[in-house]
Amino acid sequence: MKEVAVMPDSGVYVAMTEFAARTPWLWTPVSVFTTYGVVALIVAVLWMLWWARRADSAAAAKVLWVGVAVVLAYVLDSALKNVVAEQRPCRALPDVVTVLPCDGVTDYAFPSNHTVIFAAFAVATLIVRRSWGYLAVVGALLMAISRVYVGAHYPHDVIAGLVVGGAVGGAWLVVRRPLTASVERLRSSKLRGVVWAQRR
Repeated sequence: MKEVAVMPDSGVYVAMTEFAARTPWLWTPVSVFTTYGVVALIVAVLWMLWWARRADSAAAAKVLWVGVAVVLAYVLDSALKNVVAEQRPCRALPDVVTVLPCDGVTDYAFPSNHTVIFAAFAVATLIVRRSWGYLAVVGALLMAISRVYVGAHYPHDVIAGLVVGGAVGGAWLVVRRPLTASVERLRSSKLRGVVWAQRR
């Protein structure tokens, strides 16, 4: 395990936790959002997949990418966390009082997992429909802020999370053609199966 070190943005982190200490009326809503926001994100992905069943293949492929991007972002972030192995700020700065309990020693901080997932979702959703995407971007920014507010991350953890997640979501430009073609082939094969069944 790497030696615990105080980061250059520790001052910003401390200032945020001090602000949190002065705003106890925010603890419950922020804690609920930062803890269970991922559940709402999963529900949103499932709803989008349901919506896409009647969309054309291009739109359906974009929605499918939202779910794929979220999963890929989580996998990539988990790998990065283990490589960097940055200790949580609440362990590097044990005198700081945080809204949420400090995570385990091997639950590393960089990049912020929650932020990576939300950023990937936001950028991928922008590709599906901008009006949805703008709401998702707001959600990703709020998630990033909330992770510092509750004491789980340094600011650079969530900034890296936004960059990494955004890059994963933006990888649609690379997979657009093969994914759309795959959706089109799948739909065509299902249609042929239905026609064949009706002729029997």
